[in-house]
Amino acid sequence: MIRLATRGSTLALAQARAVADALTARGARVEIMAIRTEGDRRAEARLAAIGGKGLFVREIEQALLRGDADVAVHSLKDLPAELPAGLTLPTFPEREDPRDVLITREPWTFEELPRGSVIGTSSPRRRALVLALRPDLVVTPIRGNVDTRLGKLAGGEWAGVLLAAAGLRRLGLTPRHATTLAPDVFVPAIGQGVLAVQARAADAATLAALSPLDHAPTRVCALAERAFLARLGASCVTPMAAHARHVNGRVVMDAVVASEDGGRVLRERSEASPTEAESLGRAMADALLARGAAAVVALRPAEVGGGR
Repeated sequence: MIRLATRGSTLALAQARAVADALTARGARVEIMAIRTEGDRRAEARLAAIGGKGLFVREIEQALLRGDADVAVHSLKDLPAELPAGLTLPTFPEREDPRDVLITREPWTFEELPRGSVIGTSSPRRRALVLALRPDLVVTPIRGNVDTRLGKLAGGEWAGVLLAAAGLRRLGLTPRHATTLAPDVFVPAIGQGVLAVQARAADAATLAALSPLDHAPTRVCALAERAFLARLGASCVTPMAAHARHVNGRVVMDAVVASEDGGRVLRERSEASPTEAESLGRAMADALLARGAAAVVALRPAEVGGGR
């Protein structure tokens, strides 16, 4: 029996079931365990104020380390750059749509939003990118699961909310007024759309069961993005992003670092072979640091050769 731990939200359970179903199809017996994390308990607090997205994984990782669970399924964008000692990410299932989606009360595109419209997001990245492109808009925090946020939008306080396309697709939701945002402009969060399947590094039997679920192209892109995160010394609540994708046999990556108010935005694009993906991520972080990224937003760059 493989004990699979996850958060208890509707989306987290849907993600966990996808992994459980893939394991079951290969003959494994799987039990899903829902764990309430500190991030869930403090659902209305701003993430940046209470420690960031790592609060959504800490209790689950502790269950793995204690041996109370065998596998954990997270949204990769919730994982800090460094994993606890003894844990590994052996499997990255195929990536879902990584883009951001603007959902509005009326049929507006981002460009058509009336001046002064209030946009809901608790992501510093999304907030900075919105204000960089449309400083006439008002961005306010909004917390809760996807259904809660859509309900708040319908209540009238916000003209629009920003959500991940991956979450909407995994929940089978198709909001009426939805605009998918270009990923080279609204660069997605690191790991957005990717499931992080985590296990103990010494648990050979579980690692072997998970191995067939790995999607090599997704792994390459995920590692490139996380190498960027680690080298930059950013946290999950820093206004920065990197998005890697495969184009004609190459890994092409867009990256951005922005000030919290969107007043300063640094962008980079580069490419490399898939075997050089992690080096690409670190090189792009170095390029942004050379352009003054650490003066745009608080960063703690890793030592060269570190950050893994």
